[in-house]
Amino acid sequence: MSSELAHQIFAELDSLVLIDPHTHINPHSPASETMADILGYHYYTELAHSAGMRREAIEDPSLSPKEKVGRLAEGMSHLDNTVQLSWLLEAAKELFGVEMERFDASNWETLYDAAQAKLDQPDWEEEVLKKSKLEAVFLTNDFDDTLEGFDTQLYIPCLRTDELVFHFAKPAVRERLATCSGTEVQHLTDLGNALKQRFEHFSRNGVRACAISLPPFFTPRPVSDADAEGALTEILRKSEKASEDARLTLGYWVFWKLAENCVEFQLPFDLMIGVNRSVYPAGVFQGQDLYDSRVSLIQYRELFNAFPQVTFPISVLASVTNQDLVSYAWIFPNVTCNGHWWYSNTPSIITKDLWARMEAVPRNKIVGYYSDMYKLEFALPKFAMFKRCLSKVLAEHFVQDMGWTETRAIELGIQVLRGNVETMFFK
Repeated sequence: MSSELAHQIFAELDSLVLIDPHTHINPHSPASETMADILGYHYYTELAHSAGMRREAIEDPSLSPKEKVGRLAEGMSHLDNTVQLSWLLEAAKELFGVEMERFDASNWETLYDAAQAKLDQPDWEEEVLKKSKLEAVFLTNDFDDTLEGFDTQLYIPCLRTDELVFHFAKPAVRERLATCSGTEVQHLTDLGNALKQRFEHFSRNGVRACAISLPPFFTPRPVSDADAEGALTEILRKSEKASEDARLTLGYWVFWKLAENCVEFQLPFDLMIGVNRSVYPAGVFQGQDLYDSRVSLIQYRELFNAFPQVTFPISVLASVTNQDLVSYAWIFPNVTCNGHWWYSNTPSIITKDLWARMEAVPRNKIVGYYSDMYKLEFALPKFAMFKRCLSKVLAEHFVQDMGWTETRAIELGIQVLRGNVETMFFK
């Protein structure tokens, strides 16, 4: 019974038009141009590499798009058990009209040619958005993005700040900040002014969030201006040869200043917590980073207490941190659960983590899902995966176990999928 009910709930949820609150879409080229853009998604290249393909074969720059797809297809026979391959097959059926049980060296050209015919259509961007039932897509914008040349109502700016916090010792980052803000940073006051100017620029262009990806060691805290000024002086003098202490001290100061600007400009501050970069340096591009189970949200207690006015939508990289997130969202009014990120983005883990959130966190504090996609073609299969997980939790826990009506369960599903995105990011 619960399976049939889950299908019924899924059908209702699948009719919703959604807002995707976190992607890496390039608004100047949002849809794929060839199948190589689709199979270039890091999930496929890293899995193909893990299954035995040489990195050099995957990343050979001399390959044409069709040659690259043909080469990657050779490794796809090992991936038919993965959810990532199921995304490709669902996209093939729903977007390109090709139904197939597997994708490998024997049939890849059939999909390649059918997909190319669709991708070459002048209105493909509009068609894929319509088929995916997407009304708007959040972006990940560099701090010096001009935010010009695209519809900011459809492709919504989000200020990404990793470089400002972790890479200010790089001369190129400082030069970019000086150019875009009109302020050359020579003293701490200059840096504060430059950061505020970036918030002003993004706010004029419809920004809806500030965001950052954070390593496991990061423990944000306030830093005195005197200590930060000393750290900045060392960094300006030595650049990347500055001490780790100086770089970290200034990074904490910048991070705290970002939170202060979120208060002033009334923006949520998306924290994506727990990624260790370059754990596997020999991996393919974007296939080198992993989580660290030693991370804890206790590291952020001072931040959460210091900024009660700021909403912190939190993404955690691993399911081992999910109970931590559930507990902090249970207690702190300004901590909310945001999506299922990266290594937690498989149905078994989504279902377990979502179940925990749905039974313990106030319903207005759960943003169900974001696609994290680089090309529009992934919205449909990735959101479909999540809606199946959500439908299962609603059917089994809320209707079957708790005695809710189907209508009441669907109303909760709509809030988690759509309503909370509106209330959290569009105040």
